[in-house]
This record gives sequence, structure tokens and C-alpha cells, in this order.
Amino acid sequence: MTEPEFRHGAVSSPIVTPFDAEGGVDADALATHVEALADAGLDGVVPCGTTGEFASLTDAERRTAIETVVEAADDGLAVIAGAADTTVSGAHDRLRFAAEAGADAGLITLPYYHTSTSPDGQRAFFERVADGSPLPIYLYDIPATVGEPIDPGVVGDLADHESVVGLKDTSGDLTGLDAALRRTPDSFTVFQGVDAQLYPTASLGVDGGINALSQVIPEAFVALGEALRAGDDERALALHREAIAPVFARCAEHGFAPVAKVAAAHRGFIPDPRVRPPLTLPDAAAREAIAADVDAALDAV
Repeated sequence: MTEPEFRHGAVSSPIVTPFDAEGGVDADALATHVEALADAGLDGVVPCGTTGEFASLTDAERRTAIETVVEAADDGLAVIAGAADTTVSGAHDRLRFAAEAGADAGLITLPYYHTSTSPDGQRAFFERVADGSPLPIYLYDIPATVGEPIDPGVVGDLADHESVVGLKDTSGDLTGLDAALRRTPDSFTVFQGVDAQLYPTASLGVDGGINALSQVIPEAFVALGEALRAGDDERALALHREAIAPVFARCAEHGFAPVAKVAAAHRGFIPDPRVRPPLTLPDAAAREAIAADVDAALDAV
């Protein structure tokens, strides 16, 4: 089992799942989107993540999305497949398929709906998933959708498991993130999942990001990674404030998948921004504002 290798400041994109006029997964549009992101210089892509509306996809659609992304990704683009499920066996099924499709790793959340009664429950769930995983896995800390954060002590314990190679932190809790970082070795890869916290958490020691907006303004995220590697703090701060933070504010207002799809369609990366219920698209005025912020972000790069 070989984990993906990421350079410092690496950014991967939790890509949207485009839908066609009949409401099905538009595999051709998805493949074109992946190819555009590879050309833009991103380090990886994450199909069937939160921004990919995985919870609104059938099992067959998840398979289509992952297969399409793996086939479209070039050799330099890592594929971390979303494999979240509420059961250990379900997570194993998703990880096995991702491995068969050729993905490099899987991304696993705590079970959504149920919450644990103690950190021991979190540890037991992740350990059982990791024990049977055919792929290296990244823990995905996203308490807003699963109901609780991953305990930093649990992250530290799981870092010793051969199959658990890193963490995507979308908690928004910098104190908790710092605690997790202090409990894990340098070889344990920690990604920031909150786009507007990628630059601020670089000083804490995060290795890079898995950021939704990297699929609509990849130029800004590639430039930020370069600035971080070069130690150019002035350039990194300018990109954070002038390019990334304003578009991120739109996501906070309207939701990540809707804003990412509107923005990606504005860039011509996907043909249509359709989303599935319960998500809805912003109104016309908000779409114009999103497009304007994207254009301003590109000007700031």
C-alpha cells in the first residue's frame, strides 16, 4: 500500500459532479473538468466529496464519477476518492471499488447522523475501516455535516495505523487543528479543508489544502502553493486576502457546491451549474456577484 506523495503547499480539488439536462451525471463534462484542473497545475482531485454532492448520488453514480475521474487524471494528478459511509462494511465497499477503479487513496468521515458517546467510539470506527482498507485513507474532519469533530487524541492514535496517512481538517477550529498537529508525526499529511484558512494555518504546519475553490480559481491556489514553498509571505497574504477570501465569502453565504458550480460554469469548466435537491442555486443577482468576484480574483493573481 503506497500513499500519494504531496509537495509542501499542495492543493487538491474536491470536484463538483456535473449533471446533464436529464439530471444524470455528465461524465463527459466531469472528464473535461478534471483535465482542465490537471493542466492548471493542481496536485490532486477528490471525486465524491462534499462539494461533489456525494450524499445525493446513487452507488452507481458514485462509481461513474470515480471511474471517470481516474481515467481523466494524468499521472501527476493524485485521486483521493470520497468513500464516506455510516457503516464499516459500507466504507469498505466504497474503498474496494475506488481501489479497483485505480484511485490512490480514500477519504473517510465519521458516520453521519449518529454521533459517538466517547472518543473510543470514533477510534473504534476508524480503526475497523482502516484495518480492512485496500487503500491508504485520509480522515475527514467535518463536524458541520457529521455532528461532531474528530477528537485530536483519536487523530494522534490513528496516525500510528499503517493505513491512516493523513487528515483533511474542515472543522474551522484552529485550536483543535493545532492539537492534532502536535499529536502526529511529520510524515502524517494534514490538509486544510476551509479555503480561507489555508494561508492562516500554514504557520501551524498544515501541508496543503483540499479546497473547493481550487477548481474555479486554480491559478490563485497554485500561486499560493508556490508562495508558501518560496517563503514569500507577502505574496501569500495578498492571494489570501484579494483572491481567495472574497470568493470564499460567497460560499459561506450560498453553499460550496452551488457556488463552485456557478463559478466553474462562469469559467467554462463545466457546461451547467445544476445541483440536486435539497441544494438550490443562487439567484441571478448572486450569480453575477459570484462571477464578478471570480474575475477579480483572477486579476489579483
